Amino acid sequence: MSVGTSSAPGAPDVRGPARSRHGDPGGLGIDPDELPDGLVIADEDGLVVTFNAAAERITAVPAADALGRHLDKALPLEDLEGRRWWQLTDPYGGLAIRVRQPERNLLLPGGREVLVSARYVRAEPTGPVRRVVVCLRDTEARRRTERSHAELIATVAHELRSPLTSVKGFTATLLAKWERFTDDQKRLMLETVDADADRVTRLIAELLDISRIDSGRLEVRRQPVDIGAAVGRHIQAYVAAGQPADRFLLRIEQPLPDLWADPDKVDQVLSNLLENAVRHGEGTVTIDITPSASPREGEDAGTTVTVSDEGPGIPEESMNRVFTRFWRGSKRGGTGLGLYIVKGIVEAHGGTITVGRAPVGGAEFRFTLPVSAPAYLA
Repeated sequence: MSVGTSSAPGAPDVRGPARSRHGDPGGLGIDPDELPDGLVIADEDGLVVTFNAAAERITAVPAADALGRHLDKALPLEDLEGRRWWQLTDPYGGLAIRVRQPERNLLLPGGREVLVSARYVRAEPTGPVRRVVVCLRDTEARRRTERSHAELIATVAHELRSPLTSVKGFTATLLAKWERFTDDQKRLMLETVDADADRVTRLIAELLDISRIDSGRLEVRRQPVDIGAAVGRHIQAYVAAGQPADRFLLRIEQPLPDLWADPDKVDQVLSNLLENAVRHGEGTVTIDITPSASPREGEDAGTTVTVSDEGPGIPEESMNRVFTRFWRGSKRGGTGLGLYIVKGIVEAHGGTITVGRAPVGGAEFRFTLPVSAPAYLA
């Protein structure tokens, strides 16, 4: 028996009138305990007649203790200035034209914050209040979202400040004192400006990717992808930039299935994983490309790429945070957004990605993509 929807002795059935008035499509007869938000209903005398399971969870008050009590005793809410909320709003004796209280932050005893909205049910527009329907929501999920947004803004501001300061400083100096610098000095300053502009462009691209991932709007434009050749291009770029060729070991197990994916986004995933291995790892960076089972139901084939290094690896306690926003494996630069984006791109392809410890002790990232061949090739 659920106490969350019990009624006080002699109290009216608050669900019956609601169904007869608004209809009950399909005869659903929804139980208040099935609602995701807290629901508290008081009758015309202010006595609580419904106190659902979500209300119990949010307030930490057992329904048995709330049912039959007056609303202001069962739900002793205060505003953020410490004033008793029900005395301020006076739902039964206030203006007869009021029909609701908009959602706002209020405090439970002990200082726990909740989001509260209320509806005043009247038999006629300006008649007496027959029921007060209160909706409760926990603020923790919203606070986590707000903290995440605040962290994102702070990170972006910090990451933008340095390159923009550099760009502004060098351009202002060149404009004011152009004739005083040699060609080599001018070239050095312009190359610095160019590099900092690239850094700003990358950050903006990361923010756009995060926005698309969070809203589910990340588009994947599938084309045939030679993933072995894609990895080879990244290795060549690192060698051209000064990394020793023998630091990289590429192993491809043939035959690989034909892979259909977004080549630009696959390049983005490879770039992030290889950069992490080169910057934060040590020793040889090994890239294994192998055929595998598809991570997506209904497909047989997939391709797995494993990137591992011989560095200190990732601490066990950090493994579950690697793909979250702002996680940094070290203090050596970066926004901490790259692996979050990598995970979003892989999952947008219907794939999976994991992190673990390499056989030689370093970090090991492994992602698997389904082949996703178009239907006309099946």
